[in-house]
Amino acid sequence: MTYESSPTSPLENKVNILLVDDHQLVLDGLKSMLEGHSYLRVLDTALTGEKAWSLIQANPQAYQLVVADISMPGISGIDLCQRIKEQHSHLRVLILSMHHEASYIRAAIACEADGYMLKNGGQREFIKGLEAIMDTGCYYAYDILPIIRADSLHGQHLDDLQDLTPREMDVLKLILQEYTSKEIAAKLFISKQTVDSHRIRIMEKTASKSVVGLIKFAVRHRLIQ
Repeated sequence: MTYESSPTSPLENKVNILLVDDHQLVLDGLKSMLEGHSYLRVLDTALTGEKAWSLIQANPQAYQLVVADISMPGISGIDLCQRIKEQHSHLRVLILSMHHEASYIRAAIACEADGYMLKNGGQREFIKGLEAIMDTGCYYAYDILPIIRADSLHGQHLDDLQDLTPREMDVLKLILQEYTSKEIAAKLFISKQTVDSHRIRIMEKTASKSVVGLIKFAVRHRLIQ
């Protein structure tokens, strides 16, 4: 089954993808899902984390996105993500897993994975997640957000929401809805430069290094239901 990209796809440039999973059947299935997409292209596949890392090291500029299984012998998806973020931070990483336990999701967040998706999701969600990561920088599947919320609330202090101004709260909520800075500017009738300034202050006030950090902050305070 091939996918016909929507005319409203947020992507404007080709995205070369490296798929990593220790099951050939999974690789073949994921590759089939992306056939026919105008912008998302599977450039390479790898059955091990070691092979994936070798491909990345040989030509790190060849890829824009790595989709990796979390549980693999040798170099796991988490290990691979950590190496990528340390040495090739331009690459975005989606962790694809059958595990919904908090410990796995926590590990993905800790290594700054740009997204986490369960394997029981469908083709449309898979495509949506890839497009969101490349467009807005983050995609954590809706069905795991309650798990993140429960894990974040357990035994941790709450940050002070009052540190954020009303306008910063408006911007934050739109970021969490996957709006780009340009779209936020149009929606709030402010300039893109003003939105970018708000983004910087929001990241500082929430002690977040990425959109993933903003998600953690948001679920702790139930900004994401």
